[in-house]
Amino acid sequence: MLRTLCRTGGLILQTQRTVPRLCVNPVQQRWASSLPMNTVVLFVPQQEAWVVERMGRFHRILEPGLNFLIPILDRIRYVQSLKEIVIDVPEQSAVSLDNVTLQIDGVLYLRILDPFKASYGVEDPEYAVTQLAQTTMRSELGKLTLDKVFRERESLNSNIVHSINQASDEWGIRCLRYEIKDIHVPPRVKESMQMQVEAERKKRATVLESEGTREAAINVAEGRKQAQILASEGEKAEQINKAAGEAQAVLAKAEAKAKAIRMLSDALTEQNGNAAASLSVAEQYVSAFSNLAKESNTILLPSNTGDISGMVSQAMTIYSTLAKPSMRVTPEVLEENREEAANPLGSPQEKGINE
Repeated sequence: MLRTLCRTGGLILQTQRTVPRLCVNPVQQRWASSLPMNTVVLFVPQQEAWVVERMGRFHRILEPGLNFLIPILDRIRYVQSLKEIVIDVPEQSAVSLDNVTLQIDGVLYLRILDPFKASYGVEDPEYAVTQLAQTTMRSELGKLTLDKVFRERESLNSNIVHSINQASDEWGIRCLRYEIKDIHVPPRVKESMQMQVEAERKKRATVLESEGTREAAINVAEGRKQAQILASEGEKAEQINKAAGEAQAVLAKAEAKAKAIRMLSDALTEQNGNAAASLSVAEQYVSAFSNLAKESNTILLPSNTGDISGMVSQAMTIYSTLAKPSMRVTPEVLEENREEAANPLGSPQEKGINE
Protein backbone atom coordinates (compact mmCIF):
# COMPACT_ATOMS: atom_id res chain seq x y z
CA MET A 1 0.00 0.00 0.00
CA LEU A 2 2.77 2.42 0.92
CA ARG A 3 4.64 1.50 -2.25
CA THR A 4 1.54 2.22 -4.34
CA LEU A 5 1.09 5.64 -2.77
CA CYS A 6 4.74 6.48 -3.40
CA ARG A 7 4.42 5.49 -7.04
CA THR A 8 1.22 7.53 -7.36
CA GLY A 9 2.86 10.58 -5.74
CA GLY A 10 5.87 10.24 -8.02
CA LEU A 11 3.64 10.11 -11.06
CA ILE A 12 1.78 13.24 -9.87
CA LEU A 13 5.03 15.09 -9.28
CA GLN A 14 6.34 13.96 -12.64
CA THR A 15 3.11 15.11 -14.29
CA GLN A 16 3.33 18.53 -12.60
CA ARG A 17 6.93 18.91 -13.69
CA THR A 18 6.01 18.15 -17.27
CA VAL A 19 5.94 21.46 -19.13
CA PRO A 20 3.53 21.93 -22.03
CA ARG A 21 4.76 22.67 -25.51
CA LEU A 22 3.84 26.32 -25.18
CA CYS A 23 6.10 26.87 -22.21
CA VAL A 24 8.92 24.57 -23.32
CA ASN A 25 9.38 26.63 -26.47
CA PRO A 26 12.60 28.72 -26.03
CA VAL A 27 10.88 31.75 -27.49
CA GLN A 28 8.23 31.52 -24.79
CA GLN A 29 10.79 31.97 -22.03
CA ARG A 30 10.39 35.74 -22.38
CA TRP A 31 6.69 35.39 -21.66
CA ALA A 32 6.85 33.12 -18.62
CA SER A 33 9.30 31.49 -16.29
CA SER A 34 9.35 27.73 -15.67
CA LEU A 35 6.19 26.29 -14.13
CA PRO A 36 6.48 25.90 -10.37
CA MET A 37 5.19 22.87 -8.46
CA ASN A 38 2.14 22.93 -6.24
CA THR A 39 3.63 23.06 -2.76
CA VAL A 40 0.36 24.17 -1.10
CA VAL A 41 1.96 27.45 -0.01
CA LEU A 42 3.16 29.55 -2.93
CA PHE A 43 4.75 32.98 -3.20
CA VAL A 44 4.00 34.72 -6.52
CA PRO A 45 6.60 37.37 -7.63
CA GLN A 46 5.62 40.89 -8.53
CA GLN A 47 4.56 41.53 -12.14
CA GLU A 48 3.71 37.88 -12.76
CA ALA A 49 0.38 36.13 -13.10
CA TRP A 50 0.02 32.38 -12.41
CA VAL A 51 -2.93 30.72 -14.11
CA VAL A 52 -4.28 27.84 -11.98
CA GLU A 53 -6.43 24.98 -13.28
CA ARG A 54 -8.47 22.71 -11.02
CA MET A 55 -9.07 19.30 -12.39
CA GLY A 56 -8.25 20.49 -15.92
CA ARG A 57 -10.43 23.59 -15.91
CA PHE A 58 -9.51 27.22 -15.32
CA HIS A 59 -9.85 28.06 -11.65
CA ARG A 60 -8.25 31.41 -10.87
CA ILE A 61 -5.21 33.65 -11.34
CA LEU A 62 -2.84 33.97 -8.42
CA GLU A 63 -1.98 37.52 -7.42
CA PRO A 64 1.54 38.52 -6.31
CA GLY A 65 2.25 37.53 -2.74
CA LEU A 66 1.12 34.59 -0.55
CA ASN A 67 -1.29 32.06 -2.08
CA PHE A 68 -2.61 28.60 -1.08
CA LEU A 69 -3.48 25.70 -3.39
CA ILE A 70 -4.94 22.27 -2.92
CA PRO A 71 -2.48 19.51 -3.76
CA ILE A 72 -3.28 17.12 -6.59
CA LEU A 73 -6.46 19.02 -7.56
CA ASP A 74 -4.90 22.41 -8.37
CA ARG A 75 -2.23 22.79 -11.01
CA ILE A 76 -0.27 25.86 -12.22
CA ARG A 77 -0.83 25.75 -15.97
CA TYR A 78 0.59 29.08 -17.23
CA VAL A 79 2.91 31.74 -15.87
CA GLN A 80 2.52 35.08 -17.65
CA SER A 81 4.83 38.08 -17.25
CA LEU A 82 3.06 41.44 -16.94
CA LYS A 83 6.17 43.45 -17.80
CA GLU A 84 6.67 45.24 -21.11
CA ILE A 85 8.02 42.79 -23.66
CA VAL A 86 10.30 43.66 -26.57
CA ILE A 87 10.11 41.52 -29.72
CA ASP A 88 12.36 41.80 -32.76
CA VAL A 89 10.36 41.65 -35.96
CA PRO A 90 12.47 39.78 -38.57
CA GLU A 91 13.50 41.53 -41.79
CA GLN A 92 10.98 41.15 -44.58
CA SER A 93 10.44 42.42 -48.10
CA ALA A 94 7.60 44.77 -49.02
CA VAL A 95 6.59 46.58 -52.20
CA SER A 96 5.74 50.27 -52.05
CA LEU A 97 3.06 52.05 -54.03
CA ASP A 98 5.56 53.00 -56.77
CA ASN A 99 6.71 49.34 -57.13
CA VAL A 100 9.99 49.58 -55.20
CA THR A 101 11.00 46.50 -53.21
CA LEU A 102 12.13 47.34 -49.68
CA GLN A 103 13.71 45.29 -46.91
CA ILE A 104 12.36 46.42 -43.54
CA ASP A 105 12.72 45.19 -39.98
CA GLY A 106 11.40 46.59 -36.73
CA VAL A 107 10.94 46.29 -32.98
CA LEU A 108 7.60 45.63 -31.28
CA TYR A 109 6.79 46.67 -27.70
CA LEU A 110 3.79 45.03 -26.05
CA ARG A 111 2.32 44.07 -22.68
CA ILE A 112 -0.12 41.43 -21.42
CA LEU A 113 -3.24 43.02 -19.98
CA ASP A 114 -5.40 39.91 -19.52
CA PRO A 115 -3.48 36.75 -18.51
CA PHE A 116 -6.59 34.59 -19.08
CA LYS A 117 -6.95 35.63 -22.74
CA ALA A 118 -3.20 35.45 -23.29
CA SER A 119 -3.21 31.86 -21.98
CA TYR A 120 -6.35 30.51 -23.65
CA GLY A 121 -6.98 32.90 -26.54
CA VAL A 122 -3.97 32.02 -28.69
CA GLU A 123 -1.51 29.13 -28.82
CA ASP A 124 1.70 31.15 -29.24
CA PRO A 125 1.18 34.85 -28.48
CA GLU A 126 4.63 36.02 -29.57
CA TYR A 127 4.50 34.22 -32.90
CA ALA A 128 0.97 35.48 -33.55
CA VAL A 129 1.85 39.11 -32.78
CA THR A 130 5.04 38.92 -34.87
CA GLN A 131 3.20 37.56 -37.90
CA LEU A 132 0.48 40.15 -37.47
CA ALA A 133 3.08 42.93 -37.33
CA GLN A 134 4.74 41.68 -40.53
CA THR A 135 1.51 41.42 -42.50
CA THR A 136 0.34 44.81 -41.27
CA MET A 137 3.66 46.37 -42.23
CA ARG A 138 3.40 44.99 -45.76
CA SER A 139 -0.14 46.30 -46.19
CA GLU A 140 0.73 49.75 -44.85
CA LEU A 141 3.85 50.04 -47.01
CA GLY A 142 1.81 49.16 -50.08
CA LYS A 143 -0.21 52.36 -49.52
CA LEU A 144 2.81 54.68 -49.56
CA THR A 145 5.40 55.71 -52.14
CA LEU A 146 9.11 55.45 -51.46
CA ASP A 147 9.49 59.13 -50.60
CA LYS A 148 6.58 59.05 -48.17
CA VAL A 149 7.97 55.94 -46.46
CA PHE A 150 11.00 57.98 -45.34
CA ARG A 151 9.02 61.10 -44.52
CA GLU A 152 6.07 59.49 -42.73
CA ARG A 153 7.71 56.88 -40.54
CA GLU A 154 5.87 58.08 -37.45
CA SER A 155 2.47 57.85 -39.10
CA LEU A 156 3.43 54.44 -40.48
CA ASN A 157 4.37 53.20 -37.00
CA SER A 158 1.13 54.52 -35.49
CA ASN A 159 -0.95 52.84 -38.21
CA ILE A 160 0.78 49.51 -37.58
CA VAL A 161 0.17 49.80 -33.82
CA HIS A 162 -3.50 50.59 -34.40
CA SER A 163 -3.96 47.61 -36.71
CA ILE A 164 -2.21 45.22 -34.30
CA ASN A 165 -4.30 46.39 -31.33
CA GLN A 166 -7.53 45.81 -33.23
CA ALA A 167 -6.60 42.14 -33.75
CA SER A 168 -4.84 41.47 -30.43
CA ASP A 169 -7.66 42.60 -28.17
CA GLU A 170 -9.00 39.03 -28.16
CA TRP A 171 -5.60 37.79 -27.01
CA GLY A 172 -5.37 40.09 -23.98
CA ILE A 173 -2.31 41.80 -25.43
CA ARG A 174 -1.80 45.52 -25.97
CA CYS A 175 0.78 46.77 -28.48
CA LEU A 176 2.38 49.87 -26.99
CA ARG A 177 4.48 51.00 -29.95
CA TYR A 178 6.21 49.81 -33.06
CA GLU A 179 9.47 51.20 -34.39
CA ILE A 180 11.05 50.62 -37.81
CA LYS A 181 14.74 49.94 -37.37
CA ASP A 182 16.20 49.81 -40.87
CA ILE A 183 14.93 50.37 -44.39
CA HIS A 184 17.07 48.88 -47.14
CA VAL A 185 16.48 49.86 -50.77
CA PRO A 186 17.96 48.24 -53.91
CA PRO A 187 21.38 49.57 -55.02
CA ARG A 188 20.06 51.13 -58.24
CA VAL A 189 17.27 52.88 -56.39
CA LYS A 190 19.80 54.11 -53.86
CA GLU A 191 21.99 55.53 -56.63
CA SER A 192 19.03 57.29 -58.24
CA MET A 193 18.05 58.72 -54.85
CA GLN A 194 21.61 59.96 -54.37
CA MET A 195 21.54 61.62 -57.79
CA GLN A 196 18.19 63.18 -56.96
CA VAL A 197 19.57 64.55 -53.72
CA GLU A 198 22.60 66.00 -55.50
CA ALA A 199 20.40 67.59 -58.17
CA GLU A 200 18.17 69.07 -55.48
CA ARG A 201 21.18 70.50 -53.68
CA LYS A 202 22.54 72.00 -56.92
CA LYS A 203 19.12 73.48 -57.59
CA ARG A 204 18.97 75.04 -54.14
CA ALA A 205 22.52 76.36 -54.53
CA THR A 206 21.61 77.94 -57.88
CA VAL A 207 18.45 79.45 -56.43
CA LEU A 208 20.34 80.83 -53.45
CA GLU A 209 23.04 82.26 -55.71
CA SER A 210 20.44 83.95 -57.95
CA GLU A 211 18.66 85.31 -54.90
CA GLY A 212 21.97 86.65 -53.61
CA THR A 213 22.67 88.33 -56.97
CA ARG A 214 19.20 89.84 -56.97
CA GLU A 215 19.57 91.09 -53.42
CA ALA A 216 22.96 92.59 -54.28
CA ALA A 217 21.51 94.38 -57.33
CA ILE A 218 18.61 95.65 -55.26
CA ASN A 219 20.98 96.90 -52.58
CA VAL A 220 23.16 98.68 -55.17
CA ALA A 221 20.09 100.28 -56.75
CA GLU A 222 18.80 101.33 -53.35
CA GLY A 223 22.21 102.79 -52.53
CA ARG A 224 22.28 104.79 -55.76
CA LYS A 225 18.73 105.96 -55.16
CA GLN A 226 19.54 107.10 -51.65
CA ALA A 227 22.71 108.80 -52.89
CA GLN A 228 20.77 110.70 -55.57
CA ILE A 229 18.09 111.66 -53.06
CA LEU A 230 20.69 112.89 -50.59
CA ALA A 231 22.55 114.76 -53.36
CA SER A 232 19.34 116.45 -54.55
CA GLU A 233 18.43 117.32 -50.98
CA GLY A 234 21.90 118.78 -50.47
CA GLU A 235 21.66 120.78 -53.69
CA LYS A 236 18.21 121.97 -52.68
CA ALA A 237 19.46 123.04 -49.28
CA GLU A 238 22.42 124.77 -50.93
CA GLN A 239 20.17 126.68 -53.31
CA ILE A 240 17.84 127.63 -50.45
CA ASN A 241 20.76 128.85 -48.39
CA LYS A 242 22.22 130.71 -51.36
CA ALA A 243 18.87 132.37 -52.11
CA ALA A 244 18.47 133.26 -48.47
CA GLY A 245 21.97 134.72 -48.46
CA GLU A 246 21.33 136.71 -51.62
CA ALA A 247 18.03 137.97 -50.19
CA GLN A 248 19.76 139.01 -47.01
CA ALA A 249 22.49 140.69 -49.07
CA VAL A 250 19.89 142.56 -51.13
CA LEU A 251 18.12 143.62 -47.95
CA ALA A 252 21.40 144.70 -46.42
CA LYS A 253 22.28 146.67 -49.56
CA ALA A 254 18.83 148.24 -49.63
CA GLU A 255 19.03 149.16 -45.98
CA ALA A 256 22.51 150.59 -46.47
CA LYS A 257 21.37 152.56 -49.52
CA ALA A 258 18.31 153.84 -47.66
CA LYS A 259 20.48 154.83 -44.75
CA ALA A 260 22.90 156.59 -47.12
CA ILE A 261 20.03 158.43 -48.78
CA ARG A 262 18.70 159.54 -45.40
CA MET A 263 22.11 160.71 -44.35
CA LEU A 264 22.55 162.50 -47.70
CA SER A 265 19.17 164.19 -47.34
CA ASP A 266 20.05 165.26 -43.84
CA ALA A 267 23.36 166.60 -45.06
CA LEU A 268 21.75 168.55 -47.92
CA THR A 269 19.34 170.25 -45.56
CA GLU A 270 22.22 171.61 -43.50
CA GLN A 271 24.18 174.79 -44.23
CA ASN A 272 26.36 174.67 -47.34
CA GLY A 273 24.61 171.48 -48.44
CA ASN A 274 24.49 172.66 -52.06
CA ALA A 275 28.23 173.19 -52.10
CA ALA A 276 28.76 169.66 -50.82
CA ALA A 277 26.41 168.28 -53.48
CA SER A 278 28.26 170.25 -56.18
CA LEU A 279 31.54 168.77 -54.93
CA SER A 280 30.13 165.25 -55.02
CA VAL A 281 28.81 165.71 -58.57
CA ALA A 282 32.15 167.08 -59.71
CA GLU A 283 33.97 164.07 -58.19
CA GLN A 284 31.61 161.62 -59.91
CA TYR A 285 32.08 163.46 -63.21
CA VAL A 286 35.85 163.21 -62.96
CA SER A 287 35.59 159.52 -61.95
CA ALA A 288 33.31 158.78 -64.91
CA PHE A 289 35.76 160.40 -67.37
CA SER A 290 38.58 158.37 -65.87
CA ASN A 291 36.74 155.09 -66.78
CA LEU A 292 36.06 156.04 -70.40
CA ALA A 293 37.14 153.57 -73.10
CA LYS A 294 37.84 150.79 -70.57
CA GLU A 295 34.74 148.68 -71.21
CA SER A 296 33.85 149.58 -74.82
CA ASN A 297 35.43 151.23 -77.88
CA THR A 298 32.27 153.25 -78.67
CA ILE A 299 32.26 156.59 -76.79
CA LEU A 300 29.71 159.45 -76.93
CA LEU A 301 31.15 162.71 -75.64
CA PRO A 302 29.58 166.12 -75.30
CA SER A 303 31.06 169.02 -77.25
CA ASN A 304 32.45 170.77 -74.15
CA THR A 305 33.88 167.93 -72.14
CA GLY A 306 36.24 170.27 -70.32
CA ASP A 307 33.51 172.52 -68.92
CA ILE A 308 33.14 170.90 -65.50
CA SER A 309 31.45 173.93 -63.95
CA GLY A 310 28.68 173.84 -66.55
CA MET A 311 28.05 170.15 -65.89
CA VAL A 312 27.92 170.74 -62.14
CA SER A 313 25.57 173.73 -62.49
CA GLN A 314 23.27 171.76 -64.78
CA ALA A 315 23.14 168.79 -62.31
CA MET A 316 22.41 171.16 -59.44
CA THR A 317 19.63 172.80 -61.42
CA ILE A 318 17.98 169.38 -61.94
CA TYR A 319 18.38 168.60 -58.25
CA SER A 320 16.87 171.93 -57.22
CA THR A 321 13.90 171.32 -59.50
CA LEU A 322 13.25 167.90 -58.03
CA ALA A 323 13.81 169.05 -54.45
CA LYS A 324 11.04 171.66 -54.45
CA PRO A 325 8.13 170.01 -52.59
CA SER A 326 5.63 172.68 -53.44
CA MET A 327 6.33 172.63 -57.15
CA ARG A 328 4.11 170.34 -59.16
CA VAL A 329 6.04 168.37 -61.65
CA THR A 330 4.32 168.54 -65.07
CA PRO A 331 5.03 166.41 -68.08
CA GLU A 332 6.58 169.44 -69.84
CA VAL A 333 9.02 169.97 -66.98
CA LEU A 334 9.96 166.31 -66.95
CA GLU A 335 10.48 166.37 -70.71
CA GLU A 336 12.64 169.50 -70.41
CA ASN A 337 14.69 167.91 -67.64
CA ARG A 338 15.10 164.77 -69.70
CA GLU A 339 16.31 166.79 -72.73
CA GLU A 340 18.73 168.74 -70.58
CA ALA A 341 20.06 165.48 -69.12
CA ALA A 342 20.48 164.01 -72.61
CA ASN A 343 22.20 167.19 -73.94
CA PRO A 344 23.89 168.73 -70.92
CA LEU A 345 25.92 171.28 -73.00
CA GLY A 346 22.98 172.55 -75.03
CA SER A 347 21.78 172.01 -78.62
CA PRO A 348 23.96 172.72 -81.70
CA GLN A 349 22.02 175.95 -82.38
CA GLU A 350 22.75 177.26 -78.91
CA LYS A 351 26.38 176.26 -79.35
CA GLY A 352 26.67 178.36 -82.53
CA ILE A 353 24.98 181.31 -80.91
CA ASN A 354 27.36 181.08 -77.98
CA GLU A 355 30.24 181.00 -80.33
